[in-house]
Amino acid sequence: MSYLNRGIMKFKGADSPKAVAISAILVLGGIASLIWWAFQYAYAM
Repeated sequence: MSYLNRGIMKFKGADSPKAVAISAILVLGGIASLIWWAFQYAYAM
């Protein structure tokens, strides 16, 4: 059992490259959108 198949990702194929890539895109996209929102709010004209 791999370490990625534990915790909240307890489904078969949780450590597949496709699942890891989708998770990374979602997390990084969320971070990027929060940073973009913060800059828009901080420097509103």
